[in-house]
Amino acid sequence: MALFRRRKKPVPDGVFIKCEGCDETVYRKNVEERLQVCPECDYHFRVGAWDRVQFHTDEGTFQQLDAELTACDPLSFVAEKAYTAQIASDREATKLNEAIVYGSCKIEGRPVVFAAMDFGFRGGSMGSVVGEQVARAAELACREGLPLVTVASSGGARMQEGALSLMQMVKTCAALNRLHQKGIPYVSVMAHPTTGGVTASWASMGDVIIAEPHALIGFAGRRVIEQTIRQKLPPDFQTAEFMLAHGFVDMIVPRGQIKPTVAKLLDYLCPGPCGMEHSPAQAPSAGHDA
Repeated sequence: MALFRRRKKPVPDGVFIKCEGCDETVYRKNVEERLQVCPECDYHFRVGAWDRVQFHTDEGTFQQLDAELTACDPLSFVAEKAYTAQIASDREATKLNEAIVYGSCKIEGRPVVFAAMDFGFRGGSMGSVVGEQVARAAELACREGLPLVTVASSGGARMQEGALSLMQMVKTCAALNRLHQKGIPYVSVMAHPTTGGVTASWASMGDVIIAEPHALIGFAGRRVIEQTIRQKLPPDFQTAEFMLAHGFVDMIVPRGQIKPTVAKLLDYLCPGPCGMEHSPAQAPSAGHDA
């Protein structure tokens, strides 16, 4: 009697992906349903700026602003490729003009100003355009009395723009300080990775700082620090969990819970109309105990 074996159907490309966290092969659809989070180990895959808009804001409410801003080349910088060629390549790959998008939107019905970085564009590095857009986002929130929510994912300041990129640290912090003086809340979300000049400036200025699980957060890299202090650092150094234990971030929130968590925080931070200026503390009058 002849035996017949059923021929296996080939699996289409892209149905399965390999998780970078646990090395397991997982069903892509399951990952997508969990907002690009591994169903086996909860590893958070890196996502782009428009993914953040989709995940964290109400559908159809996001109105992008200043999308036309593009980087200049103040140093005529050339390495393996000219800086202008690198920018053109990243524009083609990401369909973005820069490493950030910002605009107005709603989060669970609450009007906010929202900005999100895209690591796929020059490693999410902060040049003059990224700094300008963060500053404009803060200024818009200040004018309109709206809370500001940002999602950072960055390798730091963009060296191809030299001192102009470093100046963005001061500019963004100054704009956020004006927002703080108005009493308007700012929630900062740090995704993997958030490093360098972005960590050292606007991403760390939130009234509440949220980190995604296992995100790399820091300023200088592990190797540079170990060579400088001549000590071995803990294995979990610069992880979100390490930062939470040492008070650098306020909470770790899985990607799927960021939107409702931010909404609850905004209710707490801004229960009434935002934009109430802080009144200076009154000095004790004569005859009263200080």
